[in-house]
Amino acid sequence: MEKNIKIRVARAQDAEALARIYAYYVEKTAITFEYEAPDAAEMETRRKKIFEHYPYLVAEQAGHVLGYAYAHAFYGRAAYAWSVEVSIYVASDARGQGLGRKLYAALEDALRGMGVLNIN
Repeated sequence: MEKNIKIRVARAQDAEALARIYAYYVEKTAITFEYEAPDAAEMETRRKKIFEHYPYLVAEQAGHVLGYAYAHAFYGRAAYAWSVEVSIYVASDARGQGLGRKLYAALEDALRGMGVLNIN
């Protein structure tokens, strides 16, 4: 695993990196269900909306964002209030180094602190 990886809360200044990382998955895979990669402004809009209720974290090394993770509502009904779905994206050139695992563990800790019972 890479050394000196820091997990922190995502900020507005991270929008370009979030867009760059996500674009790979939109353009090269089918997992996002999107056909066009959102730009930095759209990624910032999404980050802000999610961050109103749930954690949104990044993994960085030497000031460079290498991946991100966030939680969002699992389903829009009241009975699912303590359940979330998580998404994790790692830069294509930083995969295979345990960053996803590290992001998931930090996200899980944050969610547990919020009282979330189910992570999907």
